[in-house]
Formats: sequence, C-alpha cells, structure tokens
Amino acid sequence: MAGFKDQVAIIGMGCTSFGEHWGKDVKDLIIDACYEAFDDAGVEPKQIQAAWWSSMISGELGRSLAYPLKTDYIQISRVENRCAGGQDAFLNACFAVASGAYDLVLVCGAEKLKDSGIPAAGMDPTTPYTSRADTLFVPPTAFAQLAQRYFHHYGIDPVEGKSVLARIAVKNHHNGTLSPKAQFKREITIEEAVKAPLVAPPLGLFDCCGISDGGAAAIITRANLAKKYRDDFVLVKGFGVSSGHYQAQIQDDWDLAHIEENVRAAKQAYAMAGIEDPRKQIDLAIVHDCFTITELIIYEDLGFSPRGKAKDDVIAGTFELTGDLPVNTDGGLKCFGHPVGASGLRMLYEVYKQLQGKAEARQVKGARTGLVHGLGGTPIDSSTAAVIIVGGRD
Repeated sequence: MAGFKDQVAIIGMGCTSFGEHWGKDVKDLIIDACYEAFDDAGVEPKQIQAAWWSSMISGELGRSLAYPLKTDYIQISRVENRCAGGQDAFLNACFAVASGAYDLVLVCGAEKLKDSGIPAAGMDPTTPYTSRADTLFVPPTAFAQLAQRYFHHYGIDPVEGKSVLARIAVKNHHNGTLSPKAQFKREITIEEAVKAPLVAPPLGLFDCCGISDGGAAAIITRANLAKKYRDDFVLVKGFGVSSGHYQAQIQDDWDLAHIEENVRAAKQAYAMAGIEDPRKQIDLAIVHDCFTITELIIYEDLGFSPRGKAKDDVIAGTFELTGDLPVNTDGGLKCFGHPVGASGLRMLYEVYKQLQGKAEARQVKGARTGLVHGLGGTPIDSSTAAVIIVGGRD
C-alpha cells in the first residue's frame, strides 16, 4: 500500500477543554475548536475548500458543521465510525488533499454527551444497561471480560493484574494534571485505584474513562504548500485502518488476549512510515485507553511490548512521561473523557503540540515521531482500529 507518506501536512489545530459544558451546545464547541485551528494556521474560514465532520450522536449531515461556521456551500462530509471516527474523518480529508482535489481543508469532531442521556461511550442512549437483556456488549463488561481472559491467558495473578492496571491509571492521572484542557486534573495513588468501587470486575472506577463534552479540529494542506503557512508543520507519515467482522465470536480458538484489528492497522501504518522497531522509532503515542486493560493490551498489539510482557514494562515505568516511550502524555481518555467523535482529533492535537515542542510541562524531549491510535467497538464482537503516524520534516 503506497499511501501518501510526506504528502499531507497539518498546519493548524484547535481543541476545546473537555468536560461538563452545560452552558454550551455542540455548535459552540465546533466554533471554539475550529477558530483556534484557524488562528493557529493563520487562515480565514472562507479559505477552507472542503471539510470533514466527525460525530456519533451530536450532529447529522454536513449542515451540523456548516451552520455554526457559516460555510459557503463547500463540500462537508460526515464520518461516523464510533470511537475511531475522528481518525477516519482525518484520513478521508487527507485522501482528498493528497489526490489534489483540494488545497486546504478542515477536519472537525465534536460531541455533547453529558446531557445526552448516553450511559457509556459508544452506547445508544435509548438502550441503557437496565433495559438490555444481554449485557455482553456494554463496554465496561466487554472489556472486563478482556481483562479476565488476559490475566488467565498469561497466568497473571488477578491481584497483581489489578495493581498493574492501577499503575496505568496513576500514570494517566499524573499526565492529566499537566494538561490544561483535561477534564480530570488530580493525582491518584495505586491504593486508591485498586480499592476504588468496582464497575465490572476487575475494572474499577479509575480503570474506566469518563463521559464528556468536547471538540477538536485540524487544518491540512499538501506538503509542498505548507511552508507558506508555517515552518513547524507536521507531516503524515503513515496510516492503517482495520475493521473486523465478528471473528472473536465466530472462531472457537480466539485467545481474547489481544485485539487483531489493532495489530493489522499498526502493521499497515508501520510499513508506510518505514517503522521497523516501533519501541525505538516512535517517540510518543496517544492511544485509546477507554479502559486501563485496553491500554495494557495496546502496548503489545502495537509492538511496544512483547506478548504477555507489557506488565513488566508498566512496572518499569517505560510508558511514563520520563520513560523510554511515553504513552498518553496528556492523560488520555482517562483524564479527558470520551466525546466519541472528537477524541481522535484530540489525540492528534496532543501529538501535534508535542512535535512542535509546545506541550509545556508534559513535553517529551526531542520528540520527532508520534503515533495516534483509535479503537471503536469491543474486542468480543468486532472493532475498527486506526493508527496514524506523524512527524516532522526529515
């Protein structure tokens, strides 16, 4: 797959604070995110030639983006791919730019979930837990089963496993205290995380991401045009997207200790970007930590840790802000919450700032290559995984 390595550049990004925005609706979040991106890129809204819009439940059609921005009959495409929707919208915009169809385009994702009645990220608000006869696919129970099976598959004592997951939560909460736009900004201890109320055993309160409101936006152009906007633009180096078709339910030998879509998407992205040793060649990663067990397994699925050995790297501090490969430097979904259509672009916003050296107290020294990962669906039915690798000019 040839892709479009080094052909597309990000020249501007914006991101709202994530949290409980009771006094705003989704249009306000769109305006806040997009106008920060316009200012960052030094462009006017009227210069945008097309746009891609990511939302799961807070908007429909292109008009949901067109109305607050008052765009003038330009193409606007809505993309909905659950939790990977933000990355998917971004990639569709990249295809249009790389093809030469447009020179300057906008990508925006935004969601108002706090007042939607939605009980969990990715769940239909009309079918809350209490009305479902089969709770298999409720996200906390689905990922709790993943945790239980992972511990069993690798012979990890549940008490030890719980402590490892707690370390991931502690790491992300620490990073969240350094992120001005995060929803949750307080340190927690391993003991607090281990003893927190259970949501779906073994997952407790601090193992689960929250529900929030938020928006994020990106402005992209072709790489050969980027320098007229700024010097510190960020290039798309590689991408991969993979969607399953319920293999985990169909195959009776499925190990339920990894997520195959993650593996396939990462393989595509690495091949395009020329990544042979992700642990050494990637400087930071922002991944889809909907639950702490998800982040643990992502370490292995993306090749950061050997199979069954991610717990050793967690204990060693490998993925902490000062570790060999910092993961979720901004606090991740754990501290930002998960406004589904916006999360993928929020992740990209963090890597963009890191590569520009503008991440302030959470800055990864010398960051040149970053990875963004999204995962929609659950590991026990089928998922869509997206991996995007970005970097500076060689």
